[in-house]
Amino acid sequence: MIRSLLVMLALAAPAAAQEVARADGALLRGLDKISGRTTDLPVEVGQAVNYGRLQVRLGECRYPAGDPSSDAYAQLTITDTAQNVTLFSGWMIASSPALSALDDRRYDVWVISCQS
Repeated sequence: MIRSLLVMLALAAPAAAQEVARADGALLRGLDKISGRTTDLPVEVGQAVNYGRLQVRLGECRYPAGDPSSDAYAQLTITDTAQNVTLFSGWMIASSPALSALDDRRYDVWVISCQS
């Protein structure tokens, strides 16, 4: 039992030790569930873009330093401007958008990549 725990820790160590880089912006994608149309949303760190009735603000975008084309994750705040309500505030991971997703009846927004 202890040996299997040590093996798991040894395998997890490289992933945990992986250096992370920060990007100047991110490429997000929005889906209008009614029309079926997707829209790419480039956004800079600290800035916001409007998508329908949503305002999407990017706090940070990070990615593995050794592999920029790899998994990106972004800190987003998404507000419904019509109701002045925050719908999402947290980190979204490009490879697992459903893990931490926007819950809106009309729109989906997810992270595609970090952009420098």
